[in-house]
Amino acid sequence: MNHGRTIFAQLLDFLPLHEFRKCVNRYRGNYKVQSFSCLDQFLCMAFAQLTYRDGLRDIETCLRTLGPKLYHVGIRAKVSRSTLADANENRNWRIYADFAQILICMARKLYADEDFGLSLEETVYAFDSTTIDLCLSLFPWARFRKHKAAVKAHTLLDLRGNIPCFIQITEGKTHDVNILDELILEAGAFYVMDRGYIDFARLYRFTQSLAFFVVRAKSNLDYVRRTYCLVDKSTGLRSDQTILLKGYQTSQDYPDPLRRIRYFDTETQKNLVFLTNNFSLPSLVVAQLYKCRWQVELFFKWIKQHLKIKAFYGTSENAVKTQIWIAVCVYLLIAILKKELKIQRSPGEISQILSIMLFEKTHIYQALTGFEPQNQKIESQNQFMLLNL
Repeated sequence: MNHGRTIFAQLLDFLPLHEFRKCVNRYRGNYKVQSFSCLDQFLCMAFAQLTYRDGLRDIETCLRTLGPKLYHVGIRAKVSRSTLADANENRNWRIYADFAQILICMARKLYADEDFGLSLEETVYAFDSTTIDLCLSLFPWARFRKHKAAVKAHTLLDLRGNIPCFIQITEGKTHDVNILDELILEAGAFYVMDRGYIDFARLYRFTQSLAFFVVRAKSNLDYVRRTYCLVDKSTGLRSDQTILLKGYQTSQDYPDPLRRIRYFDTETQKNLVFLTNNFSLPSLVVAQLYKCRWQVELFFKWIKQHLKIKAFYGTSENAVKTQIWIAVCVYLLIAILKKELKIQRSPGEISQILSIMLFEKTHIYQALTGFEPQNQKIESQNQFMLLNL
């Protein structure tokens, strides 16, 4: 049963805090810290993410109002905006990036059998980036254009559960295709990307690593057709060809055959051309794989709507990366919570409920579903029987 614990305190049960302490020790996060530890910082920032706080003063006011309740959720130190600002400025952001990787491993195990709309046994990833606009006068280190600053979050999303497996935060002017060099490719997996990632030398590394890619082709592709297969045009398919690149540089960068599939999307009324190094999947499945790439766009939309990553509590590079990585941790926490408790609500609904009930003293399952957990009902019945004896 829930013995008067707040929902925020119950959320911590889903976090491997012993692993968090290992991350802190790895980067000496609490070195010479008298009060306000890295865990205090993490919990304050997680509170800010879950309750949509606007700034450091807002965080300070709300948390101080809660008084003794803070101790019972693990925040031991007095919260002040200057202390939190200093922590965001100076505590190594890699502490929270490493902790996010641990939560990613937990979430991927929980969602390993999740259905994403296609009956494929292989792992399928969608790779893309989103740009977060910043004010150039406040974030001069993130110069993007002449009068604009920005950072990019390059994200590799596992489509089973929409779990971000890889995130690289760079300056806004970093070209997306360069981040392909940072990926550790998984043999047998599929990587779905937009045409911004067309670089045949880099794509050839997928083939050499026994991984598969599905990428949208550019309109000026220079190629020669070797063979073709008949397709059912009633499904939207227009052609399925085996090609060789014809350009001098591209033919050297990618000397092997490629598969070129043309598909007409009835929803957008557009002709789409895909390139892949997989020759065994049905051509319609390849087109459907690319359609699944939209899940990474929905992921970006979700975190921008439900988490604080468009307005920042600090202006340094360390503060920005700290806030983004803690936001990712909160997203993963909600995903783990949803699966562990078998909650049918969407992550957005869970986030909204948590935002208004974070310090309510009720069972978290009951708060999110409206029903008591089954084991709590059994325990209550047993206590009632003992009282009647």
